Amino acid sequence: MSLTAEGRKLLPRVAQALEDLEQALDESRNVRSGRSLRISLLSSFLNKWLTPRLPDFHSAHPDLRLSFVTSNDLVDFVRSDQDAAVRMGRGTWTTLEREKIMDEWLVPVCTPALFKKHGIADDADHLRRYTLIHGMDEPWSLWSESYKFDDDCALPRTGMIFDDSAAVIVAAKKAQGLALARWSLVADEVLSGELVVAASKPLLNSLAYWFVYPGRNRVLPDIAAFQSWFKMQAARFPAPPGA
Repeated sequence: MSLTAEGRKLLPRVAQALEDLEQALDESRNVRSGRSLRISLLSSFLNKWLTPRLPDFHSAHPDLRLSFVTSNDLVDFVRSDQDAAVRMGRGTWTTLEREKIMDEWLVPVCTPALFKKHGIADDADHLRRYTLIHGMDEPWSLWSESYKFDDDCALPRTGMIFDDSAAVIVAAKKAQGLALARWSLVADEVLSGELVVAASKPLLNSLAYWFVYPGRNRVLPDIAAFQSWFKMQAARFPAPPGA
């Protein structure tokens, strides 16, 4: 089925009318429920990085209620009621307003006792001494490729596998092995001394954190308030050792 010439001419007007209707519905929801901002993001990032910082936001914006929905999927802003999202990516969402907020690094971490026993993990020989904790979102192949290891000889095949990035960190804290973790999720444990970065240099992730939202929400002051606060918190966040 294809559009006629008249249909193609009308399509931009129909799209604009639908966008205007969506904005009107959003404004109506806000009037009924009070000031609120609905944000979609990764569960691991919400729990480990954002939540500890939220008291600062509420102190500055006591009348604005934040509502979070966790998901690994991209938000369909047409069909969902989400106002904005925090996503890891390369900023390729060309149909959305987007701003890069924060870089991400990958770091191998373990308990101080394991690090004292096995040492730095910059070379294949030292890496083989560890039991590896495997995360599906941050696979060890990223580390071995960066250091030009041969996977077949460098990566131990033992160790548990998790599909949750936060669970990987819990396993590392329990001395179950060496974990490859996102710095944003593990920084508190490293800074407190609970975990140690077992490498001389972190690996800059090809994916960064972006704040995205549909163009119709550009006029919402609450979007700007959260975006500004998010950027400020990211600027205060320390880079990993060796970065």
